[in-house]
Amino acid sequence: MPLSLLISKAVKQDANQIADLVNSAYRGESSRQGWTTEADFLDGSRTDPEEIIQLISSKDSIILVCKAETELVGSVYLQNQVDQVCLGMLAVKPILQNQGIGKQLMAAAELVSQQTWHAGKMVMEVIPYRHELIDYYERRGYKRTGVRKAFPVNPKFWMPMVKDLCLEILEKKLYI
Repeated sequence: MPLSLLISKAVKQDANQIADLVNSAYRGESSRQGWTTEADFLDGSRTDPEEIIQLISSKDSIILVCKAETELVGSVYLQNQVDQVCLGMLAVKPILQNQGIGKQLMAAAELVSQQTWHAGKMVMEVIPYRHELIDYYERRGYKRTGVRKAFPVNPKFWMPMVKDLCLEILEKKLYI
């Protein structure tokens, strides 16, 4: 039976759950239960509750949460930039991946970006060695730009485990 999902804007009280979800989807052994893990590339955490509270509190960003009844099963971060919205930290509970939750979150993120900021374009940064992830985004209309940048250094949270780690920018035109 499909999950009944509710997608809404996060509030500060969601910060601990969001941080736990994002970390479980991206890093450590729990992330290996799904297919979005970065555990082979980065050691440490992806975020913490304090950072999540800052993002929720910013006037230029929104975090959407996806709940199945009261359980947090997904989230995505949106940051308004001058002429585009950056989508990041898309996370789905690892044992629930491949059930359409990420697809629904991305569609909601695009709609919220258009409605809130009149965004004409979404962008995201992806580790280019994550071919299965890039394929997933391409199936949702995102295009590789070929633009790469150095992976940010943040020893408070993570340390790269591979040399010359970088990010590639993907983009999608939105139609209002």
